[in-house]
Amino acid sequence: MTCEVILVNMIFKRFILNTLKDELPRPEVNILLGARQVGKTTLMRGLEAYAKDRGLKTHFYDLEQPSVLADFNRSDSELINMFKESGDVVFVDEFQYLQNASKIFKALFDAKSKIKIFCSGSSSLQIHKHLKESLAGRRFLYRVYPLTLDEIKQHLKEYSLEQYLLYGGLPGLLHEPEVKRKQQILNELLGSFILKDIKSLVKEENIRAFNQLMYLLAENQGSTISMTNLANQINMSTKAINRYLDILEQTYVNYRIYSYSNNLGNELKKSCKTYLYDLGIRNIILKDFSGVTQRKDRGTLFETFVYLKLQTLLEPNSEIKFWRTKDGDEVDFILVKDRKPFPVEVKANLEKNEIPRGLNRFLLRYKNTTQAFLINQKERGCIEHHSCKIHFLTFEDFSKWDRTFLDNLG
Repeated sequence: MTCEVILVNMIFKRFILNTLKDELPRPEVNILLGARQVGKTTLMRGLEAYAKDRGLKTHFYDLEQPSVLADFNRSDSELINMFKESGDVVFVDEFQYLQNASKIFKALFDAKSKIKIFCSGSSSLQIHKHLKESLAGRRFLYRVYPLTLDEIKQHLKEYSLEQYLLYGGLPGLLHEPEVKRKQQILNELLGSFILKDIKSLVKEENIRAFNQLMYLLAENQGSTISMTNLANQINMSTKAINRYLDILEQTYVNYRIYSYSNNLGNELKKSCKTYLYDLGIRNIILKDFSGVTQRKDRGTLFETFVYLKLQTLLEPNSEIKFWRTKDGDEVDFILVKDRKPFPVEVKANLEKNEIPRGLNRFLLRYKNTTQAFLINQKERGCIEHHSCKIHFLTFEDFSKWDRTFLDNLG
């Protein structure tokens, strides 16, 4: 049986499940982290079904259910015994509510109890309070993101790139045929995030400023941001802005990427760009679901699509950066693997064999670059330029990349 995410009458195969299945016989605690409603619970339910099919006894604890959480109001020793009696594989959903989680998991691990534990969580702010150094080497973290276009198209063959650019990949939207309903769901998800995760972290009187910041981040997505400008626009200190950006990152809602530089003159070295975790969430913040061809921010939609896909491919030896000089030359993304740069430029409308100026300048500066990628709407092929292979890929071709691509990149 393959592990699958089931939504109404739809089945979506999540690529991360193959990795999680391989973790079943291993003793470490596996923790799934991601924003609310990206499918963490359903992933664990699918994994539970997979374990049961192999004759393993399982137990699933959803700590957002008051009755379940109340049952966890016990001493650590009682909870350890409860886990030992729960079966071969134990699932703990939203485990940040579990007090002394690191102590309990360490005791189970060190006792060689042969219990496999999978957990999920939505807020690293709370999670890292529990997962202290005592669990170092005893747990592995996995990021869960919204569905990629490729994951959706395995079942919904007709699901278009434009639909994805407008409504994103949150699983709860995909069974809704009506666009108004999709927008309503996105609005509810955004409101739920503010109410559940942010109210406990931001003072009541600052919620409005926090909402303003989210709007400015959505509006300026993909552009280099200035903390001073943001602070002036919202009338807050740069320290407060940085704290709010930390909160958004630690609840997996917004991500910062930083500039790539080998300390060459004229390069920006301390600037950053930000991306919200889902295109549908960005569009509901902006209150804009007009067609892609009508959008002034059309380029940003395509660029964000590429970033969100690249993010799902990252391994411990890789990261995403961008490149920009003080003269304005820029490459959208630099995929860095084993400290080697691989430029990725996004240009929806591209002429055949056209090399954008920013990419050309990067290749002149970094002469050892072996491969670069130009993601666009229609051009395919490969040419050599400045001793570098430049691959032209359509957005649909790019959407099919998986981690084997990154493994073979060198």
